[in-house]
Amino acid sequence: MSKSNSDQKLPALRLIAFSAIAVPLAAALQPLLVFIPAFYAKDLGLSLASIGLLMLLGRLWDAVNDPIIAILSDATRSRFGRRKPWIAAGILLFGLATIPLFFPPSGTSLWVLGLALFVFYLGWTMIQIPFSAWSGELSAQYHQRTRIATYQQVISVAAMLVLLVAPTWVDQIDPGNDRLKIAVMGTMVLVTLIPCSLLTLWSVKEPPLPRPSANFEAASLGGRVQGLGRELVQGMGLIFKDPLMLRVLASDFAVVLAQSIRSSLIVFFVISYMGLPQWASAIFLFQFVFGVFAGPIWLQIGYRFGKHRTAILGELVQVAINLGLLLVAPGNLALLLALTFAQGLAQGSGNLMLRAIVADVADKNRLASGVDRTALHFSVFSLSSKLAGAVAVGIALPLVGIFGFSPKGENSPEALQALHIIFALGPALAHLVSAWMLKGFNLDEEAHTTIRQKLAERDALSTAAE
Repeated sequence: MSKSNSDQKLPALRLIAFSAIAVPLAAALQPLLVFIPAFYAKDLGLSLASIGLLMLLGRLWDAVNDPIIAILSDATRSRFGRRKPWIAAGILLFGLATIPLFFPPSGTSLWVLGLALFVFYLGWTMIQIPFSAWSGELSAQYHQRTRIATYQQVISVAAMLVLLVAPTWVDQIDPGNDRLKIAVMGTMVLVTLIPCSLLTLWSVKEPPLPRPSANFEAASLGGRVQGLGRELVQGMGLIFKDPLMLRVLASDFAVVLAQSIRSSLIVFFVISYMGLPQWASAIFLFQFVFGVFAGPIWLQIGYRFGKHRTAILGELVQVAINLGLLLVAPGNLALLLALTFAQGLAQGSGNLMLRAIVADVADKNRLASGVDRTALHFSVFSLSSKLAGAVAVGIALPLVGIFGFSPKGENSPEALQALHIIFALGPALAHLVSAWMLKGFNLDEEAHTTIRQKLAERDALSTAAE
């Protein structure tokens, strides 16, 4: 990696431009988790169990793609770099799949929804994995990686905030028109996709291409396919034998599980349990207003205490907030708003720190193995997040259904109470597990600085020997 990329602090405007691709990604993700399941169930008549199953299958498909795209991206050699070509191709698939997902005709079947989800997730992976690896390569410095991740998180939260203005506005002028709400959000995704993608692709240069792995030096196509297989087995074996990476993955799985349970149930909670349908979108909007400030706050805490300690603190704060939801009674908007305010300020603290830690772990493993597998590390990290999201939807929606909750018609007090408990206690327990997994984590700033020094020394010796 060149000095300009690894040792210099990138200007704020350059980081904002580089992070722009997070706008359409965030704008599509939140409706997919929060609004689309409810819309397809209520307006198109698909069952919650079927939607949950499709979401789970889509994420499993995503899980298969993640490491393959990562290895191919790490091995790509082109005049455009090794990350940009994959991002550009992913943008095309992502945009094409957004249309049927957000603008479904009446009578849309499970098959159409499933196909759209599968193409959507493939495009998402082709963007997300190379972009994440590229982000980790922008700087070799411990705290600068947290800063880069913070910019991306703030951009994502700001995008979600702007996006959520639309359904809130629709709720006020035409309550219950979920089709219009989904269409407006889909339009925002498509309108931002091309300009934001161009900003990302052209704002920052990729670092110089490293020497290809020996597994990809075979000239024939068959040799390259075999090399792909060997690299997949060797790389995944190294990652899953690393106790530090396993702890990061487990912590991330738990935090995303918590967030996804909350996201998949919040519309039902506000409408059915709270009895406040006009606030269903506004609650999310309120949270993200304050969520914009969360990234800079936790960045400063991270500078002081380090990444893993800050992640633990953020997760424990989340535990307290979600336990507080158990005290919310139907119609008690004031307490719900107070907890939502706190949720906004604590939002994403664990995600932010864990994402910044992944590149540090990749450095440690590169020092041990001699092979740069940055994208593969991020693919496994992404895999844990996506599986957690799928498990949350695949469990939370059917679980509230088992206890008698229905998104249509009247619900018994017992069914509403079950919805309340699952909505509050599920995320609280998951956040607690996330914090516990990072206890005693030993890859801190001092340890990472030593790793980077050894990598620099080895790279210098290799260059001198050529």
